[in-house]
Amino acid sequence: MSENRKSPDLIVGVLGGMGPEATVDFMSEVIGLTDASRDQEHVRMIVDHNPQVPDRQAAMRGDPGPVRRTLADMARRLEAAGAHFLVMPCNTAHAFVGDAVAAVSVPFISIIDTTVQSIREQHPGIRRVGLLATDACIAAGVYQDALRRAGLELTLPDADAQRRSMELIFRVKSGDTGEAVRAAMREIAITLADAGAQAVIAGCTEIPLVLDAVRDGVALISSTRVLASRSVDYATGARALPTDNLTKR
Repeated sequence: MSENRKSPDLIVGVLGGMGPEATVDFMSEVIGLTDASRDQEHVRMIVDHNPQVPDRQAAMRGDPGPVRRTLADMARRLEAAGAHFLVMPCNTAHAFVGDAVAAVSVPFISIIDTTVQSIREQHPGIRRVGLLATDACIAAGVYQDALRRAGLELTLPDADAQRRSMELIFRVKSGDTGEAVRAAMREIAITLADAGAQAVIAGCTEIPLVLDAVRDGVALISSTRVLASRSVDYATGARALPTDNLTKR
């Protein structure tokens, strides 16, 4: 690493707080994925860490307006603060992000689209993908749409496994990342592999806090890490930043 390397050119705006530990995990991934030997070579992030975003599960069952308006307000504040592009390390909230995308002129980088793109780029032989995600994320169909566009088939947990998955996600949100939660989450991921999934997407950013592998021969795709990697690439110029918003939902 040359000590003369310039600092990253672009500032990442983060719509965060959904949930708090998942946002911190995303930021940690950005730091870990940045090739830096001194402070000035790290990526600058402006983070709106807002745990008061209304409940996304309830919004999917009822009125989505408060979530949509809150996300739009966050996006506007981040753009006004100087962010060159926006990311949101919460998969479920992407079901409500249309107003936020429309509210700003800077690109909004979709965790959904980038996660699916990473499978096509890094695992071109994979055809069937399992998905661990919240009820609302699955009901919104955001991953289903992206996977279909990419020509990939989808396997979802059965009703009982999905119920247990939601219970585990909320245990993680409450601060429980212990061995029992880890083992139970991995067990659900293995059922997807048993059903034919060649890779499993951790499509809720709480899940990588307790799941780091499925089993040999089955790739685990952390949506948190994928978004962090893409954020570093855009901020440092390793990839050209899109000139339009990626997410139109």
